[in-house]
Amino acid sequence: MTDEQIYSYVDHTLLSATATSADIEKLCKEAVKYKTASVCIPPTYIKLARSLYPDLNICTVVGFPLGYDLTSVKALAAKTAVDDSANEIDMVVNITHIKNNYIDAITDEVAYLKQIAQKKVLKVIIETCYLNDEEKIQLCEIVTKAGADYIKTSTGFGTSGAVLSDIELFKKHIGYGVKIKAAGGIRTREDMVAFINAGADRLGTSSAVKILSGGAAGAY
Repeated sequence: MTDEQIYSYVDHTLLSATATSADIEKLCKEAVKYKTASVCIPPTYIKLARSLYPDLNICTVVGFPLGYDLTSVKALAAKTAVDDSANEIDMVVNITHIKNNYIDAITDEVAYLKQIAQKKVLKVIIETCYLNDEEKIQLCEIVTKAGADYIKTSTGFGTSGAVLSDIELFKKHIGYGVKIKAAGGIRTREDMVAFINAGADRLGTSSAVKILSGGAAGAY
């Protein structure tokens, strides 16, 4: 697999609490240069990124990173992101709901955000490091039923990130048309290729350029 092919899977990510506008500009410039799938940036920087690169595919986050915001708060954040010209939204599922077995509440929330996103891409982060396999399977079914576009492994801010076994589990239990994003802890070229070969349609990483150019990888 060529570097160019790998880049086409990458959501080039910068979600650090200390990210500056200069950092975001650099990220966007790299995304254009290397033709990554998108940039994944904080909501506060959507307008800046769009002003710099009108044709850039911009992804942002909602309910990030813990997921327990009220649905009304997530809905407002999603609507604002869409209004600000985000192309894709990565929402964090309410993990407390899965622990309480509030299946309908999770399904309704994801469906509501998809309704807001409409034709924009909605990815659902389930934070696999906090879940057992039964819960992961439940969430595959929920994401499918609610009409989301992707199921995503991790925020990159949990106790661990993506693992290959979860990609394999997702593939068995997601419905037709639902794609997979692996994120968190992807630190080598070999990791990137392995996740793609396992079935990941996107890779969330802040380190793609460093990885593929032979430098040191970051944490996300």
